[in-house]
Amino acid sequence: MSVYGWKSFSEEEDRPEKPRKYGVTEVLGPHCSLLSHNLLEDIFETMGQFVDGLKFTGGSHSLLPKTYIREVTEMAHKHNIYVSTGDWAEHILRKGPPAFKEYIEECKQLGFDTIEFDVGSVGLPEEKLLRYVRLIKSGGLRAKPQFAVKINKSDVPVNRDRAFGSYVIPAPRSSEFVEDVDLLIRRAERCLEAGADMIMIDADDVCRQADSVRADIIAKIIGRLGLERTMFEASNSRTSEWFVKQYGPNVNLVVDHSQVMDLECLRGRNLGKNHTSVLGSSYFSF
Repeated sequence: MSVYGWKSFSEEEDRPEKPRKYGVTEVLGPHCSLLSHNLLEDIFETMGQFVDGLKFTGGSHSLLPKTYIREVTEMAHKHNIYVSTGDWAEHILRKGPPAFKEYIEECKQLGFDTIEFDVGSVGLPEEKLLRYVRLIKSGGLRAKPQFAVKINKSDVPVNRDRAFGSYVIPAPRSSEFVEDVDLLIRRAERCLEAGADMIMIDADDVCRQADSVRADIIAKIIGRLGLERTMFEASNSRTSEWFVKQYGPNVNLVVDHSQVMDLECLRGRNLGKNHTSVLGSSYFSF
């Protein structure tokens, strides 16, 4: 049972207690917002039950003092929160396997649990990609490859001012598709077969804004890879709400630390509030 009297994970509609394999909430740490040690401690103390992971983004851990990183990882582990390197490992991948092995060992010494790397920016052949996944696993850490779906901008609906009820001629959709989604999914499947623990889907083009979310692409990715093994980056509360509304409380999301409580209210239905009362009916206008 939860230490919070108003929140329990024992009911069927909620996620299980930590450590969770699904319904994971990962928060963005340093770089997106430079969090002080005290602020992180406050977040873990007050909302640690709802936070599963902490992500150092943009290579921030390569700039921060090692003593600070160790303090943060130790503090996170006390609250049963894993720590991810974020998308930085691809810069080391270009130096070859020996340098990457050293990087894995240093990450272990600093207390990281997961190594995330951007597959698209590296441009590695598939066999080399799988080799690096295996290196991470053999080094005792979890591997999280990040994939991005590049969409032709003409496929994204354009917002226009128009009178209520007026007819707008639909814009022609381009047949050009920058990325083969089936190929992306197949590469992700191969990574999972090689031992990857989770597949991160970059939110930039697929779900940066809920108004232009490509529900068909997301459904295809989840349908093939499974809800438990995919994680989506939700850039704002509207996107988080869209995912929970479509896929339920068990969807894995990366959010800003300021969104943790709102997201937990959306995930759990035993708080005495429904989704609309938490964030307002305007969020369902799309």
